[in-house]
Formats: sequence, C-alpha cells, structure tokens
Amino acid sequence: MSGFFARAGWANGNIEPYDFTDIDRTVTGGLSISGKKWGRDDDTFGIAGVVNGITKVHQEFLNAGGLGILVGDGQLPHPGTERILETYYSFLVAAARLTLDYQLVVNPAYNRDRGPVSVFGFRIHTQY
Repeated sequence: MSGFFARAGWANGNIEPYDFTDIDRTVTGGLSISGKKWGRDDDTFGIAGVVNGITKVHQEFLNAGGLGILVGDGQLPHPGTERILETYYSFLVAAARLTLDYQLVVNPAYNRDRGPVSVFGFRIHTQY
C-alpha cells in the first residue's frame, strides 16, 4: 500500500517544555511506496522531510540558561531551523521484518554550529 502524509504544528513558545519536545513550529510531509511497484509485494520504501523551529522567546529562554527536553545544553549562539530528511526500506527476511533507516539532521537542536548529523538505524520485528 502506498500513501502520503503531512502535518503541521504550532506553539507560541511561552511555556517551558517538559514533556515531549522543544519544537514550537513544525511542518512534515512524506510518502511510502509499496514494493508491488517493483515486484516485491511485502517491501515498503518511505521518505519524509521535516522542518522544525522555535520562537524568539524560546531562543532567549535557552540562551539565558533554560534547559529543554531535547536541546539540553541551552545555548543557541547561531540559531537556525532544524531540517530532517528520513528514508527507510522495510522487507521480509525469513520470519522477520527488517527495516533499515537513515536520517540526515541539519542544524540539530536549532544550532547552525552543529551538524549536519547522520543517524542510521534498524528494526527487526518478528512474531511467534
């Protein structure tokens, strides 16, 4: 099965984050493509892009020593939008589903002095 998704989010940045994220603005879009298109019915390829940002007041909070759940160290001398490109490929191996994943993160934690960062991952799922 193939499909497309998109989502957007917004927060004013005036409340200290403590649960899930340090993101005040986000836009995400992506698609998954069924392996049926190339003769592998059980495979799936996916790709997604994300742009995250924080408000000026949130930047000031972090620069004043405030800590976030993800940003951590709090200093943003050269802030910028965080941009993420993710791609994955999922396929069957014997009795398991293996998913290989790659993410490229530009300006991680909104800091232009960091990154870009490459993140590689995999997941194995099996049932008995």
